[in-house]
Amino acid sequence: MILRREILPAFAVIGMEGSTQEGEGFVARLWTKANARFDEIAPLISGTPRLWGLMTGPNRDFMPWEDGFSRGLYLAGVEVPLDALPPEGWAKWISPAYEYAVCPMDSPDSFAQALADLAKEGLTLVYLPIRRLSGRRA
Repeated sequence: MILRREILPAFAVIGMEGSTQEGEGFVARLWTKANARFDEIAPLISGTPRLWGLMTGPNRDFMPWEDGFSRGLYLAGVEVPLDALPPEGWAKWISPAYEYAVCPMDSPDSFAQALADLAKEGLTLVYLPIRRLSGRRA
């Protein structure tokens, strides 16, 4: 797996939000739901779509998922301008400017491999204060 470090300004992601409490496979279901309704947010995208899978702890404390990455929240979405408003049923999270490790998530073991690669580089997974905005009609 190739980890690429990228310094990004603050950015917003509009997507489908879910919880590990929804059971095994919930992330895949969120992506399926987001993809099926993509036309609702397509007009908000500026440039080439950049997809994001964002995570936060179950208490929105911006800590890693708890219990061995088995409890937390996830947002399956696409990067949009900071001032974009989410349509009804969508969520918007704002992630701050930071240096990110960006890697492809193209197999079921991609997340575990990314964590291992971070550890090899002496890095750890950290969470940042992502501001969440509820879905609302523009």
